[in-house]
Amino acid sequence: MFRKILLVLAALFVLAILVGLALPTAFVVERSIVVAAPPAKVHACVGDLRRWSEWTVWQESSPTMKTELGPETTGVGASQRWTDASGSGRLVFTRCDETGVAYDMAFIDEGAEMPAKGALDYAAQGGATRVTWRMSGDFETTVLGGWMRLLVQGRIEEDFDRGLANLKRLVEAS
Repeated sequence: MFRKILLVLAALFVLAILVGLALPTAFVVERSIVVAAPPAKVHACVGDLRRWSEWTVWQESSPTMKTELGPETTGVGASQRWTDASGSGRLVFTRCDETGVAYDMAFIDEGAEMPAKGALDYAAQGGATRVTWRMSGDFETTVLGGWMRLLVQGRIEEDFDRGLANLKRLVEAS
């Protein structure tokens, strides 16, 4: 009986490895919301990293997070760093204008970096603005990368949905 259990466990382990090898490691997340305000009003909250804590959900998801803003908080080169119990990271604006912001970021865990690219784009729709938030990256770890993508992608989607809903409330209330 014990031998059968070991064989089943070994088969499951091999199956998990084979599936992990076949799973894609790259991820792309994209979420949108319509905000009843012009793009300039949206940009006032998104284009300045000092305002991100007002609408992003990362601080509430990780209460131990400490965020340090760079010398510039708006415009190309604006930056921030963060640390919490699960690691650290950094974010730098690579575009910041009336059409939105783009950024490079890296999640850092025990010295290993996982880079990602993100953007929040604004598109005027009459008197409103469609805000689209996207991020892409690649876990690049054989076997575990595909499993990590499956675990993390849904979490990022939830964070983006909640953050965009917060942004909508903030912009429309001001």
